[in-house]
Amino acid sequence: MQIWVGLGNPGPRYALHRHNVGFMATDVIAEMHGFGPVQTKFQGWVQEGRIGADKVLLLKPATFMNESGRSVGEAMRFYKLGLDALTVFHDELDLAPFKVKVKQGGGTAGHNGLRSIDQHCGADFRRVRIGIGHPGHKDKVTGHVLGNYAKAEQDDLVSMLGAIASEAEWLAKGDVARFMSEYALRMQG
Repeated sequence: MQIWVGLGNPGPRYALHRHNVGFMATDVIAEMHGFGPVQTKFQGWVQEGRIGADKVLLLKPATFMNESGRSVGEAMRFYKLGLDALTVFHDELDLAPFKVKVKQGGGTAGHNGLRSIDQHCGADFRRVRIGIGHPGHKDKVTGHVLGNYAKAEQDDLVSMLGAIASEAEWLAKGDVARFMSEYALRMQG
């Protein structure tokens, strides 16, 4: 079993924030792959399903971003899983909007959700970094991250989330290079 975590903040007022793109990604994955109903568990919302042959638990922590690790740690301990079973979908300032990169382990780059997971579980988990772009000046970062996607970005957002979900089977199989390649091809079209 794998646990795929989408990072975000709970509540309707945060729903379209760039910071919630991890929530959005797991929602589209659940919908596209026919996951079961949402249940409340592990201080968050979970959905169980399969992506190809692999069993995946999707988790959206309801703890607010800064405490995401509490929820993730609880789920990891319950299923007695190691960090090799964990994938986290999150917003990334240091990537251009709608670019996606996958990396194993690493630092938190000031991302409080990643920092919390790192503290509760360790750092060597797989990250699906979803680019939101940098606003250009550090004083504008909070407003940018906690701002809604613009109307002009909606089509690109939908395309990106669809491409991530469509190619998720490669992630589940552990073929990151193929996931990245297929994602890039979809986004060109």
